[in-house]
Amino acid sequence: MQKNIADILQLAGVVPVLVIEQAEDALPLAEALLEGGLRVLEVTLRTEAALAAVALIAKHLPEAHVGTGTVLNSNDLQRSVDAGAGFMVSPGATEKLLDAAEKSEVPLLPGAASASEVMRLYERGYRYQKFFPAEAAGGVPMLKSLAGPLAEVHFCPTGGVSAKNAADYLGLNNVICVGGSWMASSALMREKNWAEITRLSQQAVALKP
Repeated sequence: MQKNIADILQLAGVVPVLVIEQAEDALPLAEALLEGGLRVLEVTLRTEAALAAVALIAKHLPEAHVGTGTVLNSNDLQRSVDAGAGFMVSPGATEKLLDAAEKSEVPLLPGAASASEVMRLYERGYRYQKFFPAEAAGGVPMLKSLAGPLAEVHFCPTGGVSAKNAADYLGLNNVICVGGSWMASSALMREKNWAEITRLSQQAVALKP
């Protein structure tokens, strides 16, 4: 069910959460991120170009671990698999989504924002979860509180995570990586400023303890 997800997340440190408006940007963006040292890339399914972007990266840049984000239902899940995604990320979890994910060879990182949600996912075998929306749901103090009673669960906090606070999250024992978009902002994407994306990616890599 979550086979190999730990290996992928441990490689990451910081996972760039990408909103790609044009498929033609996929390869230069991924190359800029890879050059900066970020190898695990999450392409959100928020644009029409997202799946084409995933397919291009999966085909042409095998050194990248590309997955999809904003996976909301079984249709999103199947389209992600068909595009070549190596993992999938959801902001939350429904029974239907979890049922579909458990039949897939591609692992899902489901989202949770409360102790009850974390427990429900853990009961279904999910030891790795997305903590979303991280800052709005209590941030570092919340994750510290969850670490005691739910020590077996490790998180990828996303949502409000930035260059300023990422190191605070990464310093927690129950955080395996963080997700953020600051190294590939919409402004940098519009400008096609690949050099700056590489520079910010290098800084992001340096945040990991």
